[in-house]
Amino acid sequence: MSQLDDLKNAIKSHLGELECVIGWEQGYDPLHATPLFIRTEADLDRLIIGPLAVHNLVTYLTGFKGKKIGVVVKGCDSKSVIQLLNENLIKRDEVVIFGLCCDGVVSQRKIRAALPADPGFVESVDIGGGDLKITVAGQAATLKLSEVLADKCLICATPDAIISDVLIGAPHTPTPAASLACQDEFEAKSDAEKLAFWQETMSRCIRCYACRNACPMCVCRDHCIATSRDPLWISQDNSPAENMMFQMVHVSHLAGRCTECGECERACPVDIPLMLLRRWMNKQVKDVFELQAGMALEQTPPLLTFKVEEERINERGW
Repeated sequence: MSQLDDLKNAIKSHLGELECVIGWEQGYDPLHATPLFIRTEADLDRLIIGPLAVHNLVTYLTGFKGKKIGVVVKGCDSKSVIQLLNENLIKRDEVVIFGLCCDGVVSQRKIRAALPADPGFVESVDIGGGDLKITVAGQAATLKLSEVLADKCLICATPDAIISDVLIGAPHTPTPAASLACQDEFEAKSDAEKLAFWQETMSRCIRCYACRNACPMCVCRDHCIATSRDPLWISQDNSPAENMMFQMVHVSHLAGRCTECGECERACPVDIPLMLLRRWMNKQVKDVFELQAGMALEQTPPLLTFKVEEERINERGW
């Protein structure tokens, strides 16, 4: 029996007790997936998993507060579930977690870059033998799956769901966390070079807030600085300075909370490398507080608690 069949059977056995189960289905073409809200057994026929199932579906959980929901999660997604539980933003008895053992998901940006031209409407996609075969207008292009994996998959230390009620698939051998070459290259830049980089990069931002909306940890949307007028934190001026101001506040609010699921960067329509900021902030939190968000239950984010004396902060040695 396939991993997909195992997942369908697991969902079917729990469906009667749940408001719905959130999974993935084919989107507007065979290359894109979209969230699927499974409410009947007939909906299971549309369920898909695999390298195209890129969305972190945990983003939807806080919208179902008070209802019992099922959600399908990859390893990276499961860290978001743990973090929401740690912050009491969801209740454990209100969510059934169908965990996957994941082999990685694709980056649509890398696929676009690897194809000779804008693919337009994709007729078919075949995945097998480590290849991704895409057919457009009768013309097939074959890409190596390993070359179009999302950056987060290249350094993933948690391919299997950390928390689950049902785990689907064969567990992977744990691997140590690594760093991305692009992150190391960015960190090596001077302050002036980093400033120039962000000024140029943020000039592309259209302030659509897709990064905020896709983030599973960004839950204060009714009090968001982007829409607040009293107090007025940022203006609607679409300038690099104002755009960067929003991102810096966003990354500060995620300090000790970001699970590096990469949804902000994936959702960005102008390909701003937002994870450079998120990973940088996470490194500071890990160095100072020895904490990684979403890795363990009952772990309070450092900025949501208080200690008179922090072990790794020398406040009296000035």
